[in-house]
Amino acid sequence: MGSFQQRISRSKERSNRLHEKNRVVEQISTRVNWLFSLNPYRPSFAMKSPKNDETDLEGGKLEKARDKTPHGSTTANVHNQALLSGLAYCISSCSMILVNKFVLSGYNFNAGISLMLYQNMISVMVVSVLSLLGVISTEPLTWRLIIVWLPVNVIFVGMLVTSMFSLKYINVAMVTVLKNVTNVITAVGEMYLFHKHHDNKVWTALFLMIISAISGGITDLSFHTVGYAWQILNCFLTASYSLTLRRIMDTAKQVTKSGSLNEFSMVLLNNTLSLPLGIILILVFHEVEYLSTTPLLRLPEFWLVITLSGFLGLAISFTSMWFLHQTGATTYSLVGSLNKIPLSIAGIFLFKVPTSLENSASILFGLLAGVFFAKAKMRERS
Repeated sequence: MGSFQQRISRSKERSNRLHEKNRVVEQISTRVNWLFSLNPYRPSFAMKSPKNDETDLEGGKLEKARDKTPHGSTTANVHNQALLSGLAYCISSCSMILVNKFVLSGYNFNAGISLMLYQNMISVMVVSVLSLLGVISTEPLTWRLIIVWLPVNVIFVGMLVTSMFSLKYINVAMVTVLKNVTNVITAVGEMYLFHKHHDNKVWTALFLMIISAISGGITDLSFHTVGYAWQILNCFLTASYSLTLRRIMDTAKQVTKSGSLNEFSMVLLNNTLSLPLGIILILVFHEVEYLSTTPLLRLPEFWLVITLSGFLGLAISFTSMWFLHQTGATTYSLVGSLNKIPLSIAGIFLFKVPTSLENSASILFGLLAGVFFAKAKMRERS
């Protein structure tokens, strides 16, 4: 019994010493945590192994860096993307019009429909290759989709052809001013077809556009009746395309396999369907005879320029979608209006357009009216 009691006593002593050690360790741990908590730049931690402590400390630093860097870099990245996409859109849209003007007037190329056809062929080939590589997704062209989309495409082809014809006879600055008439026709069409009401600022801007177009035509030193007739027809076709597209798009989505129709599919659809219509128009306007006799088709530099115009036409589609995705419809429309100002100035100086103070004032007045219209539409949306 005595030895048994001694073993119990020694066991109690060991238990008490172990308890005392644990209490000391807890006190040390508490004091260490309290000391580290006094420093705000280091995270507090419980008694862990050195390896875990190093990982936690490094993780804490990475968390702080992750909290700061991505937010700032993401904001800067979004800003840079918007700036880059806007710049790409402005350059491609201005370059497209200037290159087309150079081909039609500089080279005196009298086959605008053939130029349109060649540009659309380039667009079809590039979009098809990108779709096959899986870079973009497009809807398959079924007969049901083609039949639904055909009326829109007829207007689309007419819009491109009349734009080519007018650009051959009218200077770039006046083309940009006269294009404002499209906004007037579209606004009236929206009112009658979709029962949409516009506020007074929108109608004021539209009235200013009409005044600028009339005064610009009167003071235009290089006025050409045929060119103005083609441009007015182009305004009606462009407005009709915009209004018809809204009605047809919902019907077209219902006959697609995915139930949707993205921008790339519409680019492919429009340009593919324009090829047979373009061939018919080439035969109607006897451009085959001209193409067989013109020496321009034997110039490598001419092929280089028209190929560049085809890629620029496709670039407008891609950059406009990119810019619209990075910003929004309001910024997109405003930049599109502001973009006409440097385009008009470049067109006057590059092609040495004869102008007067009155005509220059009318052009500037029309461009500012376009900007005022874009801002009025922004307020109307909001």
